[in-house]
Amino acid sequence: MFTALAVLGFTFANAQEGSEGFANGDIFISGAFSYDSETEGDFKSSTFEVAPRVGFFVSENFALGGKIGYASTKLDNGIADATDSTLSLGAFGRYYFSPASKFSLFGELGFDYISIDSETAGDIKVNGYVIAAGPGVSYFLNNNFALEAFWGAIGYGSAKPDVDGAESNDVFTFGADLRDISLGLVYKF
Repeated sequence: MFTALAVLGFTFANAQEGSEGFANGDIFISGAFSYDSETEGDFKSSTFEVAPRVGFFVSENFALGGKIGYASTKLDNGIADATDSTLSLGAFGRYYFSPASKFSLFGELGFDYISIDSETAGDIKVNGYVIAAGPGVSYFLNNNFALEAFWGAIGYGSAKPDVDGAESNDVFTFGADLRDISLGLVYKF
């Protein structure tokens, strides 16, 4: 799907120039919203997530932005209930290779601080961070709306429970498959 979108964008990028695309001073918003519910016998779970992000073009090709996220998971195994809550705060930078055109490739580097309150794991708090980088593509449908695909290709994260003697859990990821692609809609002001 990513390849097809890239070929489509390259085909139409030069033919359809105009006010579509990004320029210095533009502001854009995007994000994620999801709700998931599952029931199997006595086991029930539901997850709610909201994660808005905003970006600002500080120059012709470079955008800086911030993001905040909240997720809550409720579990019920028929005997007891538990809730896990996750709060994340982050910043990102993007370099767009052809921001003024309808189609543009970009590279993104982001940093997120994550705090988890977990009843499931015995009422503990976990703090950590994630650094991730990867390529993306943006394709404008009209002057304000663009489709976006981002591939979280490489990342490093560390998390540590907030208890005495706990050790951190460090993870390095390299996404070499299409499961790491996220698709979204962007609104430009």
